[in-house]
Amino acid sequence: MSTPAAGKPAKFAKLGLVPGQVVLELGYDEDVDQDFRSGLESLLGTELEYDDYTGVADAVLLWWRSDDGDLVDALVDSLTNLADGAGVIVVTPKAGRVGEVDAADIEESAVTAGLHATATVSVGPDWSATRLLAPKGARR
Repeated sequence: MSTPAAGKPAKFAKLGLVPGQVVLELGYDEDVDQDFRSGLESLLGTELEYDDYTGVADAVLLWWRSDDGDLVDALVDSLTNLADGAGVIVVTPKAGRVGEVDAADIEESAVTAGLHATATVSVGPDWSATRLLAPKGARR
């Protein structure tokens, strides 16, 4: 049976996610959107990697809530195992939900970490995702 997220390949494409990629998931907790995760794993054709993964990732999926600490530090840390030209996808609770993160805070933290936002999409009833990339001039 298809999950709601699996039926929305355009959302994954806007986030730069395509079949065969290795995606490192950080910030997982019991509140994450399981439909989105399942749909993503179906698209990728493999399970998401966890924080103990030591290989190179094609993307980082970072679940982030307002009380999780310093977003700049988390973004910089998430770049450690990231392939050149790969992105960080920050998934945050939508406005009005517990743990919401203001879009301006995401943008400011991204800039401080040397990244910029390229797309934001709804990935479930309670979560939005923002794709962050290094500016083109900074890419190797």
